[in-house]
Amino acid sequence: MTNAAASFHSSSLPTVAVLGCGWLGLPLAQALVKEGYRVHGSTTTPLQLLTLRDAGIRPFLLRLSAKLSPIDADTLSAMLQEVDVLVLNIPPSRAAGSAEAYPELLQPVVEAADHAGVQHILYVSTTGVYPDEPRAMRETDAQAAIDAAAPLLRAEALFPAPHHTVVRLGGLLGPGRAAGRFLAGRQDLPQGDAPVNLIHLDDCVGLLCHIIELEIWGHTFNACAANHPTRREFYPQAAARLGLQPPTFLPESAGGKLIDSTLVRKLTGYTFQHDDVLATLG
Repeated sequence: MTNAAASFHSSSLPTVAVLGCGWLGLPLAQALVKEGYRVHGSTTTPLQLLTLRDAGIRPFLLRLSAKLSPIDADTLSAMLQEVDVLVLNIPPSRAAGSAEAYPELLQPVVEAADHAGVQHILYVSTTGVYPDEPRAMRETDAQAAIDAAAPLLRAEALFPAPHHTVVRLGGLLGPGRAAGRFLAGRQDLPQGDAPVNLIHLDDCVGLLCHIIELEIWGHTFNACAANHPTRREFYPQAAARLGLQPPTFLPESAGGKLIDSTLVRKLTGYTFQHDDVLATLG
């Protein structure tokens, strides 16, 4: 590609802001920069500002709260200027106080994005919206979620179709999140026959980039590997691969939810790189 062509390609792409450049957000922002996007990124850590800048990401130091300080409000406004797509990647654990506070944490972002004229928001949610019942969970099943998930559903409701898309990620795997450490050494655990619902970092990044590139807006998607070994099968193997003591499970066969990601595969055409989660232990 010539310099002129590369410049045209870059200028024709939307500007993307990634709010929350942590374990997932930073690799996502880096991948977008590599594809030629102009990217803004936020962090709560001053030292991380240099990391973002060196990766070609315009850095912003920002700490969210339900009532933003004047400094953070100005920073958020500046970050969203001339932005076309906002990727909102703030886990519920970031909310101050109880889980009930989570939607209120996101509300100032929604208002600032609207004021700045951001066209689309890609909201990174969680399969925690579903009740832990022994059946397949499709996107519409979240409407019957248990009360504990209500704040998550209220948060998702801030990003309605047709302009925004919600992606509910399964349990996260990848660098720094070795599955073998999760339950290592624990004994007589319940739900040994419950399926695991996991997604690798590579697929988190790949799918989110794919949605932005193809402008797939107005949907809610489950995102999870297609392979669902049982907890009894997966976690002992994962621990053993790390040389850790494998967990044990009670002999009862209680199951749990199985996240169905058929819709995202059908509507986006994205091909998962790590559909066999046992192979990721290799």
